[in-house]
Amino acid sequence: MANRLSVIATRTGDDGTTGLGDGTRTGKDAPRIAALGDVDELNSTLGVLCAETLPDDVAADLRAIQNDLFDLGAELSIPGHVALAEAQVAHLDARLAHYNAALPPLREFILPGGSRAAALAHISRTVARRAERSVVTLSHTEAVQAASRQYLNRLSDLMFVLARHLNRVAGHPDVLWTSPNARQAD
Repeated sequence: MANRLSVIATRTGDDGTTGLGDGTRTGKDAPRIAALGDVDELNSTLGVLCAETLPDDVAADLRAIQNDLFDLGAELSIPGHVALAEAQVAHLDARLAHYNAALPPLREFILPGGSRAAALAHISRTVARRAERSVVTLSHTEAVQAASRQYLNRLSDLMFVLARHLNRVAGHPDVLWTSPNARQAD
């Protein structure tokens, strides 16, 4: 690793292109680079969430997810490379079921908010949705494995459930949407 990043400012991207992991160059506005950037941003939002005081199981899950997202970034940076497996999607499904099992049923839409950690989880949820849309856009012109799309889809669901879980752990109620009729009655 020490030799991989010995020079950070190479200036090779000054012409509006960037290098892929296979050595080819592509435009910085290419769908592959947009997807890669959105996955990187998602990983960064999880890093901010991890800076909060979190329950140990949530922190461990988020660290594992960050590694998975780094693997997905590698997959996106090398056309044809496979780094995510269906087992990783299944693991997210299991964690989603685990956290959701202890939550009360939803009776209303939830607004982002509550505790700071929950609000950050909601930000990660929305960035996961954007990353998923970018990967789907890429799949219209280039091969993308199903597990990559599924992972991002499942991750956004997990982040919604984690936001609710984090609110519950912090003693904050979910922030519920109020219908326009109810708002007018106030």
